[in-house]
Amino acid sequence: MLREMRNIGIMAHIDAGKTTTTERILFYTGKSHRIGEVDNGEAIMDWMEQEQQRGITIQSAATTTYWKKHQINIIDTPGHVDFTAEVERSLRALDGAIAIFDAVHGVEPQTETVWRQAQRYHVPCVGYVNKMDRLGADFYSVLEDVRNKLGANPVALQIPILIESAFEGVIDLIDMREIRWDGNEGETMTVSPLAGEREKTAKEWREKLIDALSSVSDSITEKYLAGEELDAALVRRELRKAVLKRQILPILTGASRRNMGVQPLIDAIVDYLPAPDEIPPAVGHHLKKEQDVSVPCDPKGQPLGIVFKIQNDREAGSLCYVRMYSGSIKPGAAVYNIGKKKRERANRILRMHSNKSEAMDELSAGDIGVIIGMKLAQTGDTIGSEGWPVLLEKMQFPEPVISVSIEPKTISEQDKLKDILSILSKEDPTFTTRENEETGQLIISGMGELHLDVLVTRILKEYNLSAKVGKPQVTYRESISALAERNENFSRVIAGKENVAGLSLRVEPAERGKGNKYSCTVKNSEIPEEIYNAVERGITGAFASGIVMGYPCIDITVTVTSIIYSENGTEFAFEACASIAFDEACRAASPILLEPIMAVNLTSPHEFVGEVMGLVTQRGGQIFNMEAKADIDEIKAQAPMAQMFGFMTSLRSVSQGRANFSMEFSHFEKKKS
Repeated sequence: MLREMRNIGIMAHIDAGKTTTTERILFYTGKSHRIGEVDNGEAIMDWMEQEQQRGITIQSAATTTYWKKHQINIIDTPGHVDFTAEVERSLRALDGAIAIFDAVHGVEPQTETVWRQAQRYHVPCVGYVNKMDRLGADFYSVLEDVRNKLGANPVALQIPILIESAFEGVIDLIDMREIRWDGNEGETMTVSPLAGEREKTAKEWREKLIDALSSVSDSITEKYLAGEELDAALVRRELRKAVLKRQILPILTGASRRNMGVQPLIDAIVDYLPAPDEIPPAVGHHLKKEQDVSVPCDPKGQPLGIVFKIQNDREAGSLCYVRMYSGSIKPGAAVYNIGKKKRERANRILRMHSNKSEAMDELSAGDIGVIIGMKLAQTGDTIGSEGWPVLLEKMQFPEPVISVSIEPKTISEQDKLKDILSILSKEDPTFTTRENEETGQLIISGMGELHLDVLVTRILKEYNLSAKVGKPQVTYRESISALAERNENFSRVIAGKENVAGLSLRVEPAERGKGNKYSCTVKNSEIPEEIYNAVERGITGAFASGIVMGYPCIDITVTVTSIIYSENGTEFAFEACASIAFDEACRAASPILLEPIMAVNLTSPHEFVGEVMGLVTQRGGQIFNMEAKADIDEIKAQAPMAQMFGFMTSLRSVSQGRANFSMEFSHFEKKKS
């Protein structure tokens, strides 16, 4: 059963055709009875009202379909850089992915971002060059782009049939045949022998395929050197091995909007992407043994899974999307949240089809499903059993860099707003909320202007709340630039009981981008474990509340060097003492304010490139690279986030609306005064 399962994601730059391709996959596999179009707001996978209105994917949607006796779990991910967390958590749960490239624009900025994410999780991929029917489409140029920009080894399994620049079909280089699509919705595939005028080109490209394969496969090399015929089954088998090792990126092509090329892509999912038990076992940290352990994909093993997404449902509560790595969970079973050390119950288990669902009898290793009933679970939590407390690696999410203030129009709606924000931040780890201590306003932070715009629209319309929303502000960070030490004593009488604590700590700057680090050098068996935990809580809590300006702290190393414990020592006292000591030490360690620097990717027609580059430098940006393509120039730059508000309006005015840009967080840098 495991060998006949595929967990795949579809990833690419915005507007490359991810959702359009997914809709065709669902139609041809019989999951849907008609093709939903993104352009008219009918796509099955874009079920949120805002997705239909904006014509973009905001939340990753999950569905399951079947093809040639194989179960395919598909996650359609967003392409816009502001929703990169959706891609990140989806890739954590997947075994393989389809990378879609635009035949006109090749490798675009967000494609590079998702490719790096896939590399981090060692996800094997199949490439698909879409939009071959568009003016300016160039399949061979995209192959070069993939090789140069992604550092991948792209190998064409198909090449396009172009007649007077019109896309007619593909040549299958493994079976050496021509494929065309007929019928109103491309449901009929017509296979024909190679035409004489295309035979020479097809043989050249098949030679390249075999050559690439022979460099990673001994059996192909032996047969090739012996002059033996290479049958299609052997080529597919060896190709599969190479894809699983990420040695080769097989490339197919088509035009999903015109219903061309999708069925061979579904075949490629089955033929080349891994089953759950074909990827290396997950690695987890055993909390009791304090060592890393391997987690084999075995339905009969101890239950272990990861919550990779939370979605709120008004009737059912939290829908916890879970990828199981080992064992199985049945409806009604007790589930142990390993990180939080809390027991919960899986009331129901569902298989999702976008925003519809069907009940499951069991969620077992390798599969993806939704558990209803877990109230405490958050994205990244590991669930399993108390008998095998293994913690899977937590997901890393980028820092939110843009904020707006939000306040309800009536005091009576204050609690309602806080509940809504709690639900949204549970769903989305890159969305954070805090209260401004001076003004009492609620501040919400996200990944970009679009991200916050979507969240604010959901608060106002989906949850029907009246609120005033401020203008976007940059979310800064605080850090230190020197070393400082602090001895702190705490004593307070509460309810007639004395609460006493004492400790010493050292703070010093960490390397930029390495994050905060906490360690304790005190080893004393007479100090209870809960006191150590209270000290750590006090310091990690203080990281979030800032030093001078109230912005979160980053890149600070804290070392607790002594703990003075007596019988009047309480958890409350030590938590407060640690927080005060950290604050005072940081104030003495030359605190600095850091601002977010954004990586900016621009595309501009040749005639406007000078004005576009001038616009970036006017806003304090630095140009790092410019690459000329057939019809546009691509510019890579960095600029302070604070200078980029309203940039799109200025960009449109200097380029007659023809230039475009996207940006994502790069790093924090000391703010120039």
